[in-house]
Amino acid sequence: MSKPLVLEICIDSVESAIASQKGGADRVELCDNLLEGGTTPSAGTIALARKNIDIDMNVIIRPRGGDFLYSDVEFQVMEYDIEQAKQLGANGVVIGILNQDGSVDVERTRTLVELARPLSVTFHRAFDVSRDPFEALEALVNLGIDRVLTTGQESSALEGLDLITDLVQTAADRIIIMPGGGTARSIQKVVAQTGVKEFHLLGTVSVDSPMRHRNPRVFMGGELRPPEFTRLVTDANRVRAFRQAVS
Repeated sequence: MSKPLVLEICIDSVESAIASQKGGADRVELCDNLLEGGTTPSAGTIALARKNIDIDMNVIIRPRGGDFLYSDVEFQVMEYDIEQAKQLGANGVVIGILNQDGSVDVERTRTLVELARPLSVTFHRAFDVSRDPFEALEALVNLGIDRVLTTGQESSALEGLDLITDLVQTAADRIIIMPGGGTARSIQKVVAQTGVKEFHLLGTVSVDSPMRHRNPRVFMGGELRPPEFTRLVTDANRVRAFRQAVS
């Protein structure tokens, strides 16, 4: 009998960590700033999430949004954040560094992997903007990375399904290929075609602020202007629907 699919939920708060566990997630990826694709969460968020959930918790190590070409100082920040995540009880870290030419930065990645062990290490969607997915895959295998998160170098796993299928076949159990994103129906299609063992999802809903006084002239995000009086939180029922779709 095959093992059930490992369901990882991408979150950005302690509240969402609790909801993910309640909905049946096997693991969470803890981030901050999901609008920028996820950056390293605060020490307080890591510590309190660990205190409130029993399932596995991987912490993204990403010092800023934007590209994945980091300065020496940014790399030092990543090293420090890995040490902090280990001390605060993370089960794994999620990293991704590229060179200017779009290849995996093997030397720096090796340094972070060695620093992170014995924790699990995931290479995130920096993979999806690498110059050659199969070249990148072999580099990650050689580095001993545990898994790679990917949408098949497209905007969604469904659109990148053909490449994901090829990556699973090429990986041949040397590394876990973990598709990311989608609906309950699209997950079923991706899993059926690829045979993947893990899936990464965002199970959020929009929640209105309880604030009664609202100043519509001020925006904390500057020109980006995200909504000030709504926020996205993980919904246990959405996670449960994902769980049922792949069970």
